Amino acid sequence: MNLRDKIGQLFMLGFTGKTLTPELTDYFNDLKPGGVILFARNLESPAQIVELTNGLQKLSRPEPLLIAIDQEGGRVSRLPNGFTIFPPCAWFGECNSSEMAYAAAAVTAKELRAVGINMNMAPVLDVHSNPQNPIIGDRAVSGDPDQCGALALAIMRGLQDNRVVACGKHFPGHGDTSTDSHLELPTVQASVERLQQVELKPFAHVIPHGLASIMTAHVMYPALDPQWPATLSSPILTDLLRTQLRFNGCIITDDLEMRAIVDHHGIEDAGLRALHAGADMLLICKDPVRQVKAMEAVLQAVDRGEISSDRIMASLNRLAQVKRRFLDPYAPAETSVARLIVGSRSHTALLDSIKQSRERRRHVAV
Repeated sequence: MNLRDKIGQLFMLGFTGKTLTPELTDYFNDLKPGGVILFARNLESPAQIVELTNGLQKLSRPEPLLIAIDQEGGRVSRLPNGFTIFPPCAWFGECNSSEMAYAAAAVTAKELRAVGINMNMAPVLDVHSNPQNPIIGDRAVSGDPDQCGALALAIMRGLQDNRVVACGKHFPGHGDTSTDSHLELPTVQASVERLQQVELKPFAHVIPHGLASIMTAHVMYPALDPQWPATLSSPILTDLLRTQLRFNGCIITDDLEMRAIVDHHGIEDAGLRALHAGADMLLICKDPVRQVKAMEAVLQAVDRGEISSDRIMASLNRLAQVKRRFLDPYAPAETSVARLIVGSRSHTALLDSIKQSRERRRHVAV
């Protein structure tokens, strides 16, 4: 790959539409991103998703493409009708069942792989420690950091045992915020001791078991870095995550278009700062103008010597390791297989069982 193509591999991009139009094909052929992320706006049916993901992979050859989705369950679900949509993570916390969490994640992974999606932005590793939190809530397992770690590990294993890349989020913890980082920049006013005892515990528990990737939080943690939010912070991403917690997987930013970032930084500056901080992949979910600007800014920074080629290669090597682990050998999705797997009777039976278990538990509690 030439330098421009290498830079493209450090980006995960979103787009609008459900088909690979000629314009979109030209766009991806030009930028050559290492990953794409799919939303409800891109998804219609299993057959349509198979056609889309296979088309995206053909554009990416010979490099396999990370094709990601936010499929946590509950209110953060992107898949259309027909798929098995599980309840939010808090249900598994209420039932306190690692077996249930693993089984649900395994089914999700099987249905994702059946349609060519190979990465899930889960598990949520945030601890629901602030009842006023407007964005996490039942997306978290519970307010108990030990339980969060144990059940998130089960979810990670359910995904990764079935060859879907898991992405733990949002490092170093979004549970104690009182504002939504989609809309503004939150701050967690907690001491280092408190962060170690609560927010960081689930991450520290899951990382040694082979978590493939971690997503950053667009949140300020003054006790860790008084100047930069985690996504742009070298003390948080490099010193804490890489060195202290010994995470050697792929670090992915949350969407750099969220207002917690773009209200304070241009997309070019945000992308460069995230790379300097230690991120491997820059996520930009929608705006093609911002995507191009960010990519060109990184290319120019490398040309100027502001970012070294060794730094770029370190991230490319980590991404390559993830792809080798989960995408090698690559095989295209098949519509006939997807029809058999997506929403199958055994999958819906598991969903019914989870709902019944929770109802029994709630009834006993009353």
